[in-house]
Amino acid sequence: MKSIVLGESARPREVASIGLRIFENDSTGAIIIFMKQVTLISDGACVGNPGPGGWAYILRYAEHSVECAGGASDTTNNRMEITATIEGLKALKQPCEVLLISDSQYLLNGLLSWRFKWRDNGWMRKPKKGQERPVLNADLWQELDALADKHTIRGQWVKGHSGHPDNERCDELAEAQAAKYTDLPCWTGHVS
Repeated sequence: MKSIVLGESARPREVASIGLRIFENDSTGAIIIFMKQVTLISDGACVGNPGPGGWAYILRYAEHSVECAGGASDTTNNRMEITATIEGLKALKQPCEVLLISDSQYLLNGLLSWRFKWRDNGWMRKPKKGQERPVLNADLWQELDALADKHTIRGQWVKGHSGHPDNERCDELAEAQAAKYTDLPCWTGHVS
């Protein structure tokens, strides 16, 4: 949490219904709200793209951390990148300040910039030439948009496979999930 020095007249209060810590100054009535600061590291993987895929996230808060992963039999890498972040945000039980670390510029740009225009345009893209087209993965972007609006999110891009320990761990978990789906009897090694 952020450290702010408060005068003697500041009284801490918990607002349990929304999980925020509030400090109110008796003399001025000023209110300072603190949100938990968490780090969400997410990654997606896909065999064949499209093909079997996996997603994973690590959530860190203070000395605590949680890992989670899942997958799908027929998906794309971008869908797995978005799904990892959706699942990580779903795990948060209250509004938080989130530092999102990802190796996907598509995810970070979409979440921190593009989604606002997409939402305003009814989840349609307006190309420079030609007709409007639906945003790719609009179903996931809409879900992510609703979740993201509950939090304050900053993004940090890291180059994939560059030695960032948490990114490497997420990649390992996501690839392991994708591999589970390549062993299915119906998997032929390619998607038609």
